[in-house]
Amino acid sequence: MNRVLENKGIILVVNTVSKPKTNVSLEQWLTDLSNKIIAGYRITKKEALRLTEIEGEENILLLCEKADRIRQECCGNVVDLCSIVNVKSGNCSENCSFCSQSVHHQGKDSPIYGLKTREEILEYAKAADEAGAKRFCLVSQGRGIKYNSPKNSEFEEILATVKQIIAETNVKPCCALGEITIEQAQALKEAGVTRYNHNLESSENFYDRIVTTHTWQDRVDTVKNLKAVGIQACTGGIMGMGESWTDRIDLALSLRELEVESVPINFLNPREGTPLGEQIKLTPLEAVKAIAIFRFILPTQILRYAGGREAVLGEWQKQGLKSGINAMLIGNYLTTLGQSPEQDHAMLTELGLEGGETPVK
Repeated sequence: MNRVLENKGIILVVNTVSKPKTNVSLEQWLTDLSNKIIAGYRITKKEALRLTEIEGEENILLLCEKADRIRQECCGNVVDLCSIVNVKSGNCSENCSFCSQSVHHQGKDSPIYGLKTREEILEYAKAADEAGAKRFCLVSQGRGIKYNSPKNSEFEEILATVKQIIAETNVKPCCALGEITIEQAQALKEAGVTRYNHNLESSENFYDRIVTTHTWQDRVDTVKNLKAVGIQACTGGIMGMGESWTDRIDLALSLRELEVESVPINFLNPREGTPLGEQIKLTPLEAVKAIAIFRFILPTQILRYAGGREAVLGEWQKQGLKSGINAMLIGNYLTTLGQSPEQDHAMLTELGLEGGETPVK
C-alpha cells in the first residue's frame, strides 16, 4: 500500500509494500560468487563471514541452492558411502566434552570394552560391504597409538586386521586411532590404509573450551604426518557445541589450508552425563546453512554427513544433500544408532543421487 506524506505543500507518495523475502541483490551476489568458485576462485574470510549473516528460511535455502550447484559442478552426483566400527570403547583418557567415552565423564549406557578380535571386526566389515559402503573405518578411543607402551601389540593387530579386510571384502579400510607418528602413518599406508580420520573438532580459538588434555595443534600435527606419507586426511569437526559462526568459518579455512580430502560434518547430539549433555541442538535450518557455507569454502572436498544428522536434521536430511553434502556415513555411529542403510539408499535414489565412492579432486 502507499502512504501519503505532506511536506511544505509537496505531496510525497511513499511505497510501504513489503519487499519480497528473497533479496534480489543477495541472489545476484550468491550467483556471481558461486560462479567464481566453480571457475577456481577461493573465497576470503570476509566473504565467508558475510555468508553467515544470511538470515530467514527463504534466503538460507537460496544459499543452499547455490551451494548445491557448486557441489554438482565440482564433485558430481556420486555420494561417497562409508561405515565405521568402534573397535575399542570407553575409559578414554581424554576429556572431550562432547564424548561419552571419556573416563572423566563416562556417559550413561556408553559401552566399555577392549580391542575387538580380528574376526569380530571382519564381520562388521563384511556387513558394511553388503550395505553398500565403499570404505570402512576402524575407530578406537584414546589419545593415540603413539602413546602406547612398547609392549602393547594393538597396533600390530590392527595392521593385520586391515590386511585381512582388504583380502576378504570389497571395502577399503580406513582408521581413526588418534595421534600417530610419521613412522606409524607409514606402517598404516604399507598395510593398505589410504584414508585416516582425525578431526580438528573446532576452531583453534574455541578448542580449549571443549578439550584440555591435548591441544588443537596436536591434532594438526597428526594430519600433517598423514599427508607427509600420502594418506588422505578425513578431517572435520562438530557443529553445535556453543561455538560462534566465526569459529565455524575458522575451522573450514583451517581445513582448506591443510588441504584435507574428506571433511566429516558432525552435529552435536548431546550425550547424557557429558559436559555438553544439556547443550541445545542446532535447528535444521542452522545445520543446512553451515553445510552450505562449508561447501562455498571447500568446493572440491568431500563433505560428509557424519554423527548427529538424524537427531538434528530429521526430515531435513534430504535438504542437507541438496546443500553441498556429497558423502555420508551409513549404519550406526560410535555410541548411537543411525538410520538404516536401506533408508539412506532410498533417500539418495529419491534425490537422483548415486551411492558409491567419490573421487578425490
